[in-house]
Amino acid sequence: MDILPHTVFCTILSLTLFNISFLIFQLKFSTALDTIAPSQSLIDGKTLVSREGSFELGFFSPGISKNRYLGIWYKNIPVRTVLWVANRRNPIEDSSGFLTIDNTANLLLVSNRNVVVWSSNSTIVAKSPIVLQLLDSGNLVLRDEKSDSGRYLWQSFDHPSDTLIPGMKLGWDLRTGLERRLSSWRSSDDPSPGDLTWGIKLQNNPETIIWRGSQQYFRSGPWTGIAFTGAPELVQNPVFKLNFVSSEDEVYLSYNLKNISAFSRIVVNQTTNYREAYTWNEATQTWVLYASVPRDSCDNYALCGANGNCIINDLPICRCLKKFKPKSPEKWNLMDWSGGCVRNKPLNCQKGDGFVKYLGLKWPDATHSWLNNSMNLNECRAKCLQNCSCMAYSNSDVRGGGSGCIIWYGDLIDIRQFPAGGQELYIRMNPSESDAKAEPTVKIAVIVSTVIAMVSGLLVFCYCICKRKEKCREMDQQNDQITDGENEDLELPQFEFAKIVNATNNFSIKNKLGHGGFGPVYKGTLEDGQEIAVKRLSMSSRQGSKEFKNEVILINKLQHRNLVKLLGCSIQREERLLVYEYMPNKSLDSFLFDQTKSKLLDWSKRFNIICGIARGLLYLHQDSRLRIIHRDLKSSNVLLDKDMNPKISDFGLARTFGGDQTEGNTSRVVGTYGYMAPEYATDGLFSVKSDVFSFGIMLLEIVTGKKSRGFYHPDNTLSLIGYAWRLWKEGKPLELVDGLAEESWNLSEVMKCIHISLLCVQQYPEDRPSMASVVLMLGGERTLPKPKEPGFFKDRGPAEAYSSSSKVESSSTNEISTSVLEPR
Repeated sequence: MDILPHTVFCTILSLTLFNISFLIFQLKFSTALDTIAPSQSLIDGKTLVSREGSFELGFFSPGISKNRYLGIWYKNIPVRTVLWVANRRNPIEDSSGFLTIDNTANLLLVSNRNVVVWSSNSTIVAKSPIVLQLLDSGNLVLRDEKSDSGRYLWQSFDHPSDTLIPGMKLGWDLRTGLERRLSSWRSSDDPSPGDLTWGIKLQNNPETIIWRGSQQYFRSGPWTGIAFTGAPELVQNPVFKLNFVSSEDEVYLSYNLKNISAFSRIVVNQTTNYREAYTWNEATQTWVLYASVPRDSCDNYALCGANGNCIINDLPICRCLKKFKPKSPEKWNLMDWSGGCVRNKPLNCQKGDGFVKYLGLKWPDATHSWLNNSMNLNECRAKCLQNCSCMAYSNSDVRGGGSGCIIWYGDLIDIRQFPAGGQELYIRMNPSESDAKAEPTVKIAVIVSTVIAMVSGLLVFCYCICKRKEKCREMDQQNDQITDGENEDLELPQFEFAKIVNATNNFSIKNKLGHGGFGPVYKGTLEDGQEIAVKRLSMSSRQGSKEFKNEVILINKLQHRNLVKLLGCSIQREERLLVYEYMPNKSLDSFLFDQTKSKLLDWSKRFNIICGIARGLLYLHQDSRLRIIHRDLKSSNVLLDKDMNPKISDFGLARTFGGDQTEGNTSRVVGTYGYMAPEYATDGLFSVKSDVFSFGIMLLEIVTGKKSRGFYHPDNTLSLIGYAWRLWKEGKPLELVDGLAEESWNLSEVMKCIHISLLCVQQYPEDRPSMASVVLMLGGERTLPKPKEPGFFKDRGPAEAYSSSSKVESSSTNEISTSVLEPR
């Protein structure tokens, strides 16, 4: 009888001890979900989560692929966003893979056949027990189990995939020879390394480079002490702070967020051919793109050749530097800028060259440069003059008024002009062309010029007062002409200027919607609650009363559901305002070229937009009282209403024809490069067929989701038109489609639209269809004609300039005083 109670007691004690041990084990495991010990493995279906729950490590399948990869992603973001992939080149075909630590302190990713598909290949010998840990920075590290000093045997941050996040380094560890370089995914379904890579090019003055294959695609320019010279706008920004280190041990770029609670990432994207920077918007639960490069055509490496200067707002965008001329004027005039520029007068090193100071530039390629951070600017100049191969110099650090010295040898490559920011550059010149001849008399010149300035300043002030009074009288006369009916067509409601000021909160920056061809556009709300868009003519704009009246007259007489509606205007002294109906979805380009918003444009919406633009253009060309040629048709001039219906806007450059007149000519070519027909860009000929060409470009942009301007194919210099033509000839036109929305696409309609776009962009106007034919093609199933080679086959020069001898007898000439291409 005494034995039974004792046995029961022992059993209960054993179970209790077992439960306690199990609970202790569970507690230990539950507090260590971010680590793996050598005795443990991570199998497919299980994950590690960083201590604060920001990041997660596990197995995943990208896109529609069934292959399995080990990667790291954001834990609390609904759309899985992968930051790092271990086995990029060697996927696992099933879910049998597991991650473990071997006895040599290496990470091993093993498949079901015990085949090692990936290893960390760590060469550091562990002297104590180690663990694998996923940190709250997103870094996966192998470290000493008993030490968390930040010294790691191996870390994923040293082996990046396509993404840079705060705390990571892009660049080199010179002590070990380790290079940290990003490489794009090949596609959304395949994380293997693609053709687009981003890293730091080691040289005397390091720069960050984006390569496509082995070719340089984008160059940041050297570091100036506060930013890269190719991105002056990033000096002050609300999102992040850049850090660049160049020492004997390391050369790297990193960045930190100003709001440490936010998520941010920089991605190399092969699909768009951009390096894109995103922040996570918690309110909308989307990634918001806040910066990308290349920003425009001028960011494409060496676009303007040696000693050329790219100016994005000019037309054409490439100019020779001041006191330089095209090496081959014939090629340059055909917009083939690859030959670059040469000096007007050759250098004469033996007789003492001088220098010309240039402002607001992106510094040239620093491959052939020399750097000394202890010199001042005068010493730098003297150093350059000692070597006849030295072509330019500047301070290497712009902080505190400038210090250090950077010298360039040979041709100056990949320069661009910035409207704001940019750097100083002193370029070597022949003595007769340089600023050097004035240097001995600088002090005298300063004194004399100061006295002259004080005297002349007073005279200029008096003159300006008189001119302003005269200008006000002229403006009053102009306004009287407009308001009193110089042209009876101006029958339009007049808004009181004070009411417009009140509606737009005094033209507040918060109300600004964008900037049109001739001035800013603001959102406003009238006293009755009606929302309006107000176009305010810029004081510095080329649009004077003639263009203003032109737009008022034209739009006031136009009534079509696919044309923007003009509600009225307001004129008060120098102020000219146009009041339009408000379009809540803004312009088409704001959707097409935004990676997040473009997903809202499924194929049915895109096709509806295409058809709407076509119908609006047909009305202008054929169905309105006068034949109207828009001359500036582009995606930013197509507005979208609340139902995503398109409305053509901005008629400031439009021209009207009467009767049977079909073509005109101008010596002042205005518009937007990338949308202009070849005969208009080169000879000033415009017609309904030049609008058809622009429509074809827009049609390609809607299908591809790519901008016409700035598009370059990785393997050549093909423009968007050229790339589409090549794929058409190879029988692969569907490779053009925008991958962000392709699941919803009607392939037969897509093929038809690509076909129509190539018909619209044919080289010669007579080969292009009319808009009436285009509307029939879009709405029917008829067999379409075979397209001929397009105009502007390559961005750097048209395939063949359209001959001016093909002008028809009915063409009219607009007498314009200038004969150069002018930017808007």
